[in-house]
Amino acid sequence: MKKNHSIYWVCQITGWFSYGLTIIFFSNVLDRKLSSIYYPRLLVSILMGMLMTHLLRKTIIFFSLRPPLASYNWWKLITSIFVFASLYSFLTSYLIEVLHLYDNGRKLNLEKRFFVSMVFDTPIILVWVSIYILWHYIEFTNTEEIKKVKLENMIKELQLKTIKSQINPHFIFNALNSIRALVDENPARSRQAITELSNILRSSIQVDKVEVTTLEKELSIVKDYLALEYIRFADRLEVEYAVDENTLRNQVPPMMLQTLVENAIKHGLNKQPGNCLIKIISKYEHNKHVLQVQNTGHLNPNEQDGFGLQSTRERLNILYKGQAEFEIKQYQPFQVIAQLIIPISTP
Repeated sequence: MKKNHSIYWVCQITGWFSYGLTIIFFSNVLDRKLSSIYYPRLLVSILMGMLMTHLLRKTIIFFSLRPPLASYNWWKLITSIFVFASLYSFLTSYLIEVLHLYDNGRKLNLEKRFFVSMVFDTPIILVWVSIYILWHYIEFTNTEEIKKVKLENMIKELQLKTIKSQINPHFIFNALNSIRALVDENPARSRQAITELSNILRSSIQVDKVEVTTLEKELSIVKDYLALEYIRFADRLEVEYAVDENTLRNQVPPMMLQTLVENAIKHGLNKQPGNCLIKIISKYEHNKHVLQVQNTGHLNPNEQDGFGLQSTRERLNILYKGQAEFEIKQYQPFQVIAQLIIPISTP
């Protein structure tokens, strides 16, 4: 507040004295002979202008005639301008009369001097008010834009944290179910599975601190997850990778690929008999990064509204602002494909 007050007075003093210097400059350019009383009379006008516009500012603040522009009470503002323009002209004329700052040979009576002052002074007040309104309107607009950006970032951060907090428990419960099937049958393998789960949880904790990660790190989590799922499904689960090595450094949303793989296993293995092939593809197409997860099975239209897939759509919308695409479809009679197309982003 003190900083704004100081800026106001710097602008007020600088503006009015610049106005006075401008008048003197043009008077000299036009070769007008200035009398000895001209400078003190100009000083009176400047000081009265500073006083009247300062009181006008107080009036504007008192009547809340401030931005946003749509909230201005224009009748009050216009009335205030003409009232203070009249006061400025009258008091200036009166002081000039009292201080005898006039040429006796060209002296005007007080009424005529007031009228002349009104004609010349009112535009000055209008210019001052216009600058004042413009200054505060720009200041208000910038402040609102900053608040809007901060609010959007806050909402985005809260949305991402909420989505991540929902994804992680969902993933953990599925991983624990995989380990539970091993405890009695193969204790050694169950211990190894616990180590794999520990690795995944460690990665998951780190993932919560970022909005994107490299595809290489994301694939590492997926491989640990598939290793756990292989314990449950044994020979029924087949996994293939077709990953372009040039895409490994690309930035992708954390846990998103794992969500798609989890969804493929859930609907490709859990709900259908026989073997299931999970194929993970990463490649470039049309200057965009394409990630695909293919699985054996049939697509149920109702499956597209599940939590995992819905969270995928929400996160893509938040992170890429409509520039990313996601779809899941029946690719072949016995093959479903989930596909992400995201803008290329490298560290």
